[in-house]
Parts: sequence; structure tokens; C-alpha cells
Amino acid sequence: MRAMVVTSPGDADALVLTDVPMPELRPNDIRIKVEACGVCFHDVVTRNGVLKRGILMPVIPGHEISGIVESVGPLVRDFKAGDRVCTVQRRHICGHCKYCRSGRETSCDEREFLGDWGLNGGYAEYVCVEEDNVAHVPDGIPLDEASVVACVIGTELNAVRDVAQVRPGDRVLVTGAGGGLGIHGIQLARASGAFTIGLTTTESKAQLIRDAGAHEVVVAGRNEDFSHAVKALTEGEGVDVVIDNVGSPLFQPTRKSLAMGGRWIFVGQLTGDFVQLNPAQLFMRDISIRSVKSTSLAQLRDCLRMVALGQVRPVITDRLPLEMAAEAHRMVESGRSTGRILLMPGL
Repeated sequence: MRAMVVTSPGDADALVLTDVPMPELRPNDIRIKVEACGVCFHDVVTRNGVLKRGILMPVIPGHEISGIVESVGPLVRDFKAGDRVCTVQRRHICGHCKYCRSGRETSCDEREFLGDWGLNGGYAEYVCVEEDNVAHVPDGIPLDEASVVACVIGTELNAVRDVAQVRPGDRVLVTGAGGGLGIHGIQLARASGAFTIGLTTTESKAQLIRDAGAHEVVVAGRNEDFSHAVKALTEGEGVDVVIDNVGSPLFQPTRKSLAMGGRWIFVGQLTGDFVQLNPAQLFMRDISIRSVKSTSLAQLRDCLRMVALGQVRPVITDRLPLEMAAEAHRMVESGRSTGRILLMPGL
């Protein structure tokens, strides 16, 4: 089969179109003919060597996958050839540890993150994923759009609903609001009844962020203190919740943007420098910090229902053939894209 393979860390040209064997079908696996795979910043830091933990090269990147079931292993019960499916971000979980049994399988010690481990990822014509990490796609959802539901919508649902527990009337700041995660975080915060503020460095993205549901948009340059603008929009108090898709580069102005009792949710930060922090700056204002990584299967199913009902919309900016993966990575690294870029082997 055709796949984009990274043999050793490097720039975008490290992605090379290669003929590789079909991925092994294990007893609990579903082999999926890939319709589309989203391009995530996680893929970039896997490819360039910044992310090292859990990486085994050569790799086929890609964990945002949708497609048609081609075949199933002998222990698979709920899927058959021809089913329309999409995946969470993992190939395998153990299914019986305390995390898996409590809906927190994103922390399973045995988890195999798709696209990080060997020649089995979404930048390919076929991929194998265990049944516990696959969901049926409702008929009303275009299959290509379903590819990104777990990562960009599910991760933000995890942050907004399950970790931050956003309630009607809360004031929510979404950082990186013009990016693949942030543009969906805006939609989910608005759908939760929150007064929603989007933060972006790019003026050209401001209207798109408003169209996604932001009540207000703050445009601030890199290294600029935006906290005064956020407080001006919240009667001087600051926000109750920050859904932080950027992390340490914005640490100090984000901290100053939080109201008393604020909840600060870090979403999937993979890079960034250490920060200076006086703990008194947090506990004197009763500020809590929590993190979110990835999406459970239950959260993916919830997101698919929300998409089917029109409560949230996957934002796709480009659909590219598989062999343009390097250009897709350059677009993600430049920050030019709003929403997700898809690689589609059939184009």
C-alpha cells in the first residue's frame, strides 16, 4: 500500500511516499480503508523529533482517521466489512486497568498512540485499529469530516464539558482560537451557554472565530499582554475558565486573565519552555490548573451525536492528496490554517 513514511526525524521533506506492507490484522483489530486523515500538530512534532516519548521510527504518522471497514479480526463483534467508521487517537488499550474501566483510557499504560509507533498510521491507504478505539459514523455525517471529530472536537469537549465543567453564564477564554482545536473549542463553549472570548494572533482569523460562535475576539501579537483586553470584556474581573490550546508561551497573560476561582485547562501542550511561577499567584486567587489529553471512545460517540444534530461543525480548510503531506505540515507549522487540513489517499 502507499503511505507517507518518516524514517528519521527531520523537516517536512522527511515525509516520503513509500510502498509498505499492509498493517498486520491482530485478533481484535479492524482494518480500515482510509478515507481521510487530519493533520495535527502532534504529527509535526513526531516527524521533527521534538516529541520522543513513545515514538518508534520508521513511522506512518496520523491519528485522525475515518474510512470504510475492509476486514476484521476473529474477536471483533460490533463491526463488519463495509461499515463507515472513525477512530480515537489510539490503536490499542488494555481494556481492564483502572483507567480503562473508568472511562479514562487516554491514560492506559498500554496505550499505543496511532502514528507514533511503527508502520501503522493514518497517512496511508489502510490502517489497523482495535475495536475498542473505533466508532460507527452516523449516516448524516460526511465521512471525511468524521476523521477529525475525535481529536479536534473530542479533546475540546473533554476540556469544556468534562474537566472545566463549563456552565451557562461562565466566561470562557479560548486561546489559539483560530487553530484546529480552538475553532471547535469556541463552538463548544458557546453551545454550553458561556460568554465566549476567542484569542488569536491573526486579524484575518477574527471573523472566522466570530462566525464559529465567539461573542468577542481579542487579537494580540506574540508576547503581548492581552489580559487588560480580557478584563475589559468581563467588567474587570477576568474569565472563569481558560481553555488553553497554546500553553507556556502565553502563561503570564493567561494567568492574569483569570477571575477569582478560575479554572485553567491545558489542552495537549507538547512543546514550550519552562515558566516561572509563584504558587501564591494561584492559591491566593483560588485558581485551579488541570490538563486534558486526547479523547475517550465515549466522548467520541457524544461528539458524533452533536455533529449529527448540528450542534457543532467540523471545520475543514483543505483536502489534499496523500503525497502532499509535506505541504500540509508546512501549512500547520506556519499557522496559516484555520481548522483542519485533511490528507485523502483517494484524491
